[in-house]
Amino acid sequence: MLDAQPVTAAKWTDDEPLECVSILPESPNVVTVCFQAPSGRPFEFLAGQFLTLELPVPGGPLYRTYTISSSPTRPKSLTITIKAQPDSIGTRWIIDNLRPGMMLKAKGPGGRFTSTEYPARKYLFISAGSGITPMMSMTTEIYDLGRHCDIVFVNCAQRPSEIIFKRRLEHMATRIEGLDLKWVVQEPDVFQPWTGYQGRLNQLMLGLMAPDYLEREVFCCGPEPFMQSVRDALAGLGFDMNHYHQESFQAPQLEASDPSEFDTGVHEGAQAEIVFEATGATSRCAETDTVLVAARSAGIAIPYGCSMGVCGTCRVKKISGEVHMVHNGGISDEEIDEGYILACCSHPREKVVLDL
Repeated sequence: MLDAQPVTAAKWTDDEPLECVSILPESPNVVTVCFQAPSGRPFEFLAGQFLTLELPVPGGPLYRTYTISSSPTRPKSLTITIKAQPDSIGTRWIIDNLRPGMMLKAKGPGGRFTSTEYPARKYLFISAGSGITPMMSMTTEIYDLGRHCDIVFVNCAQRPSEIIFKRRLEHMATRIEGLDLKWVVQEPDVFQPWTGYQGRLNQLMLGLMAPDYLEREVFCCGPEPFMQSVRDALAGLGFDMNHYHQESFQAPQLEASDPSEFDTGVHEGAQAEIVFEATGATSRCAETDTVLVAARSAGIAIPYGCSMGVCGTCRVKKISGEVHMVHNGGISDEEIDEGYILACCSHPREKVVLDL
């Protein structure tokens, strides 16, 4: 009799919608949304990666990118943990309208902000607000392996009650050796004594939290001004920035002193033509326009999320022609070799034919 061979379950792909199965309040204006595949297929992703959700908002659809907060070691479900800012549209819609049983389309997972790509003996995770989500995914993966780890986990919040995952992380720290939690708040909660760090994260705090910071692989996530302050602090301490990694869906701030950073490789006044082969539409545009802008002016809807070449939502197939593309990690070298481009950060040169 032949030995029975193990059956490998097919993995979830983004041709199948996600089913919302639960919504858990975390802190003020913060919820964790848990998704499963209606087919029961498991999820496969790297800790720290993100998804782009298609949200059916009025006048939509709207595409928004969210980091996965769950761990790939728990593949039967997938969670995102989101915070609604005062000007939120997509996140506000999720909190106010999404309910268990509803389906959402998604693209991904994607992204290279993951400890899998940068394995190390020691980590320093630094985050602010909802930037804690990729750190939670990476930490949970390491925790689930059950081995000794060496993680200094720093999170900054306005006040203690707004620290996301605080109780869960503290529980994890009681069950595994080497998870060192450091909380930094701007102010304490009323009638709640606070004995931890208070104020803005600075060089002195970093030196106290992780005296061996020079030996650690650093991951940082949060608002751009926060990450800039972390970069400045580490650089001032002599840290080798080749071991610094960050995740952001905000446009990178360029130094005006380096004009080469602004060179798009296209010229003011030069004209281009984009042919959308599947629909037969054609758009005449300037080379300084992006493919995304030209497509919208031609009535061609290309899904997009971050608009900065980070999330990869606007990936399209180029049949012929040349574009100048400067992206921020939202497309792989293999995909570029196959002819794909990101519409949001690609500028057409002369004539370009797309599979749209």
